[in-house]
Amino acid sequence: MPSNAGDGGQAVENAWQLEPGPADQAFAMQEFGTFDKPWALSFVPGTDILMMTLRGGTLIGIDTATGRQISVSGVPRVDFGGQGGLGDVAFLPSESGDTIDGRTIYLSYAEAGNGDTRGAAAGRGTLSCTEPSSCTIKDFEVFWRQPKVGGRGHYSHRFAFSPDGEYLFISSGDRQKMDPAQDTSNNLGTVVRLLPDGTPAPGNPLADGAGDPAIWSWGHRNLLGLAFDASGQLWDIEHGPKGGDELNRVEPGKNYGWPVVSNGVHYNGGAIPDHATRPEFAAPAVSWNPVIAPGDMLFYSGKMFPQLKGHLLVPGLSIESLVDIDMAGTAPHEAARYGFDRRLRAIEEGPDGAIWIAEDKDGARLWKLTPRTAG
Repeated sequence: MPSNAGDGGQAVENAWQLEPGPADQAFAMQEFGTFDKPWALSFVPGTDILMMTLRGGTLIGIDTATGRQISVSGVPRVDFGGQGGLGDVAFLPSESGDTIDGRTIYLSYAEAGNGDTRGAAAGRGTLSCTEPSSCTIKDFEVFWRQPKVGGRGHYSHRFAFSPDGEYLFISSGDRQKMDPAQDTSNNLGTVVRLLPDGTPAPGNPLADGAGDPAIWSWGHRNLLGLAFDASGQLWDIEHGPKGGDELNRVEPGKNYGWPVVSNGVHYNGGAIPDHATRPEFAAPAVSWNPVIAPGDMLFYSGKMFPQLKGHLLVPGLSIESLVDIDMAGTAPHEAARYGFDRRLRAIEEGPDGAIWIAEDKDGARLWKLTPRTAG
């Protein structure tokens, strides 16, 4: 039987994996429309407005109290193709109120470079909403970029604000180039820590000039989930190669080993040393083989589902399921899987504790999950 607990800080090489049960037997499910290629969800703080990015380059607001859709113009031009396009969306935690007009909005996206190159970029602007169903982004400025390279994979570009709102973390994938993830002179395969204005945060591990001053950790692959738990610990969830998806505690100055180590293998079958063979690299808290292909992650508050308080909820792409990970005890372990029969891309918690999930690809449904009522 596979284990769900590590030994001496080493990786769990094959997490205990559960068979999914039907999601509609665990949750009351309400559909809020269909959309093409959703990628990220984020509620505007203090409101019922859910913002959703579509990878083709569209940003949509949804008033979840009424179902009214809000169009948003002024989105930067994206390089759409492969895994690239419009990425994450976030808002300053310190800004609140019952209106979205005047809010600072953060977007990440794939940006074209010279020739056949591209890289992730992140910027911020101000929402201007003169009509109930129409907004525009004004004064959008880019503050962070990846190096421009060939290919259209592994941008990552997920946002996470620290609980105190003082820092913005961004995941930066290896762009399928592998070796740059071990070179701290660039930001590929890293997590970066910035101030809310986009400048590198003081006190970062390489702020003394030994590398990119924005880097917080490195040796990552493709980090599609980035979130803080209730204790203030930052975690990421990332795709392994063929096998070896990882859940990591993200610590400053640590090297997570990619591509030197992995609990998976190369797509051509070539071997990669396991984490256990190189203790100088930070090992994942859990790894999966077969993979779950995570699309996003959410630490749940427990507001509407008390039994899920503190659990990590991970929408899975290839497994077409929502994975419920119990974080209590000596090591994280799967508590349940809920099958949707569609690839799942993004997850967010509403102000009331409802769970919102967006499916992947064209015709993807947006779901609101609430508790089932007896009878």
